[in-house]
Amino acid sequence: MKCFVTGASGFIGANLVQELVARGHTVRALLRPGANLAGLAGAPFERIEGDITEKSDDLARRMEGCDWCFHVAASYSLWMPDYEPMFRSNVLGTQKVIRAAFKAGCSRIVYTSTVGCIGLPREGMADRLVPTDERTQVSEAQMSNPYKLSKWQAEMAARDLARQGAPVVIVNPSAPIGPRDVKPTPTGQVVVDFLNRAMPAYLDTGLNFVHVRDVAVGHILAAERGRLGERYILGNAEGNWTMQEMLQRMAGITGIPAPRMRVPHAVALGAAHVSEWISKVTRKPPRAPVAGVRMAKYKMWFSPNKAVTELGLPQTPPQQALEDAIAWFRDHGYIRRR
Repeated sequence: MKCFVTGASGFIGANLVQELVARGHTVRALLRPGANLAGLAGAPFERIEGDITEKSDDLARRMEGCDWCFHVAASYSLWMPDYEPMFRSNVLGTQKVIRAAFKAGCSRIVYTSTVGCIGLPREGMADRLVPTDERTQVSEAQMSNPYKLSKWQAEMAARDLARQGAPVVIVNPSAPIGPRDVKPTPTGQVVVDFLNRAMPAYLDTGLNFVHVRDVAVGHILAAERGRLGERYILGNAEGNWTMQEMLQRMAGITGIPAPRMRVPHAVALGAAHVSEWISKVTRKPPRAPVAGVRMAKYKMWFSPNKAVTELGLPQTPPQQALEDAIAWFRDHGYIRRR
């Protein structure tokens, strides 16, 4: 298949391109001028310079001849001086890309959403948290920060276009981890900080960790087998870990002691407010934004059963994902000390 990919220089996008090429597909990647192509090293692809907020007709011309469209690009930040560009990119950009791919005749359009658009776990028997799935409904009012709200509105736009006939399949990745995390992502930054012994304490939170390669494969499986208009959590059934468990596992892999001090959420939230107040003056992002601390109060645990059952989503052990991430960061100069 000939595939059009937006966001190809990002963490998921780069791994998706690598996986598409490895499976014999050809890739046309929409990239901004000056995009960091480190994650795409070694992968042959056709580069198209542009932006997802261009006119849909112009985007459609760039997609001519493509069979599949993967819309991975998104603006991700938990703090910005002005959030209008984020909404323009995430919401308007999604509408334009899907309309353009529909007009260009793509047989499948895979839109990359987030598990932030799915309801949080609830307490079950013995006060144990029950991971949620695609059926757990939330409302726009529950989107607690501009990033989640923009992605929610973008997913709603994708669903609406699917109802109008666009061949859209939605995927909701959890917390990917693994190689080619060039920027790195917030999860990858935790790994880097741990390896650099720059993490004296941690917050009591939880995420669903999944190998980024499985997420990339999940996108391809969604194009091959996904039901139109449906959404699929791309996560790992064994990946629902607390932050403490993640740190302990990294300690076991590296021999570096895991931090023992847990910061109370109230203390972290107060520090985040101070940090954001300083950011308003300096215009530089805060180290720990308020939105991030508020999100950390909840354990974002999910079940990928639907994607495993319907798509055949692989379930690489999250331990392997951590090992691969650590090896990649070490091999690519992210660690200041051995």
